[in-house]
Amino acid sequence: MTDVLTRRELGRATLARQLLLDRADRPVLDTVEHLAGLQAQQPFSPYYQLWSRLRGFVPAALCEPLLDRSLVRIAAQRGTIHLLTAADALALRPWIQPIYLADLSTNTEHAKALVGVDLDAVREAARSFLDEEPRTVAELGRLLAPRWPDVGPSHLAHAARNLLVLVQVPPRALWGRSGQTRLTTVESWLGRSVEGSTAPARFVLRYLAAFGPASVLDVQTWSGLTRLREVVDELRPELRVFRDESGRELFDLPDAPRPPADTPAPVRFLPDFDNVLRSHADRTRVVDDVNRRRMNRRNGVVPHALLVDGEVAGCWRLEGAELTVTPFRPLTPAERDSVVDEGRALVVFATADEDGAGGDDPDVRVAPPE
Repeated sequence: MTDVLTRRELGRATLARQLLLDRADRPVLDTVEHLAGLQAQQPFSPYYQLWSRLRGFVPAALCEPLLDRSLVRIAAQRGTIHLLTAADALALRPWIQPIYLADLSTNTEHAKALVGVDLDAVREAARSFLDEEPRTVAELGRLLAPRWPDVGPSHLAHAARNLLVLVQVPPRALWGRSGQTRLTTVESWLGRSVEGSTAPARFVLRYLAAFGPASVLDVQTWSGLTRLREVVDELRPELRVFRDESGRELFDLPDAPRPPADTPAPVRFLPDFDNVLRSHADRTRVVDDVNRRRMNRRNGVVPHALLVDGEVAGCWRLEGAELTVTPFRPLTPAERDSVVDEGRALVVFATADEDGAGGDDPDVRVAPPE
């Protein structure tokens, strides 16, 4: 008989693998690789993701590998910007390239304009411009436009972004600094070519190590790909199989951590696009359906998430040294104290320099429940 995992057991398992039950003592590169990348369309989001997961993390520990090119920011899973190790940038993106190619014929803004365009020629022309020097999307579009005068520059630049593996180069995303998004090819930036073939099974296993136990649909949600049932079925003999409370089949690595449901889960402040909130089709292990709707704002702004007892229990906003926490339910006195303590540490981190020095005196306000 297949074991059944409760929602709370699933949550504890995922939080353990995400290093959110207890901060870890491990290098940044090792952490990013273990987590299969960090979602990073907001340039400073990965700093907060790592601060919530690693003991003693300071921003310089992420700035340095961005500068020495051992970490890169590229469009990857789900068509969104991720922070990946150099090795993963060269291997993982080719696996999910089909979602970028499909977008060229389905994108409501760009697909129609690209009908009949020689995309191979666009790719090679864009590569030559981007290998010369990093350029903004607007600059790339203007450089491509003379060769395709009947196609808008933004459409050509979009095609190039999907056809090539492009890196967002520093100073973009360096702590405390600003900079336009400038792109170059991953081959030019790393001096290596992307992998010519992929082994989907290795990425499925890495997903389970960081996010499991999970269903086939969960894996597909994380990656953005479809038709992964065959890959998972081939792995079935080496996986443990569970079911959730609704009977859905779940897969996991045999020796992966699955803590008891009553394992304490400390307060954590997660940034707007933390992967733990976005990498499952069924996200109820960390956020129930009511609070998930609360987190989906009409204006498209994604609030930062507050985890209490392992689940989303509110949101937070940081303005300078002032942190405002808005719970979605009444907090117990002990929970409120923990929120304030962790919030103070967050403010000190957020207002310090890249070496962790000079943080401001924190001001934490817990608003009435929303």
